[in-house]
Amino acid sequence: MFVLTVQLEIILITDFYVMEKIIEEYDTLVREYRNYITDRFSIEDFREYNEILFSSHNCAIEGNSFTVDETRTLKEKGLGMIPQGKPLVEAFEMLDHFRAYEEMVRTVDEPLSEDYIKHLHFLLTEHTIAYRHPGAVAGEYTDCDMCAGDTLFGDHEVLISRVPQLLEQVEQALSSGKWHPMEAAAIFHGHFEWLHPFRDGNGRLGRLLSNKILLRYGLPIVIIKDEQRDDYLSAMKTFRKNARPLLSLFFHTAIDRMKSEIEEKKNATENFRVGWER
Repeated sequence: MFVLTVQLEIILITDFYVMEKIIEEYDTLVREYRNYITDRFSIEDFREYNEILFSSHNCAIEGNSFTVDETRTLKEKGLGMIPQGKPLVEAFEMLDHFRAYEEMVRTVDEPLSEDYIKHLHFLLTEHTIAYRHPGAVAGEYTDCDMCAGDTLFGDHEVLISRVPQLLEQVEQALSSGKWHPMEAAAIFHGHFEWLHPFRDGNGRLGRLLSNKILLRYGLPIVIIKDEQRDDYLSAMKTFRKNARPLLSLFFHTAIDRMKSEIEEKKNATENFRVGWER
């Protein structure tokens, strides 16, 4: 039996009623979100809205200082309008992220494979990886063991050899129809980060790939914001022993975002008043 499937089964058996309630709330909100948000925009406008918001926060978690507004300016103006004081490498990191995100959206129905994740990694890190890690190559696995913060990862050759198994497992879990796509996306993400197969960009790439899973099923993307960084890192550190915090973070981050944007849209519609009275 697949390791990924076993982990999902353990979570669902031990927390069946809790998970059932969370999934029900999530699915109900998705329907409302589509009604109030997704289906009301042009596909292109909503895609760019998500691209800017996700790119800003996905890179910020890894230390990029571009705000959402600065990310929007870069998206619209390119290198001709880099905000004052921003490092050029951060601008290139964001531009590469745009390319990777757009390719992910374009190929959302393609299955996960080693060739696919290497291609996406190349787009994501092409103009920054050699600057930050001399000798590293975009789109190629690491050739040395990895660490991040206070975390030491395993033997890189052993971990890389397990990447194909993980990709096969998540596709199996999804095709079985037994698992909610959000569950698969979160558990996949945790495993991918612990495999840490690339010299740089593992976090950004892992969150891109998790959202690819969600978009494949027509679900809103999960945007883990910079201010959630501590909770996110804590959930990642405990993942190998306890996957529930990461699973909960994915679901509740999505739920909170949908609630917030629905409320914002309703308020902007219902509370607007034009007053000319003296």
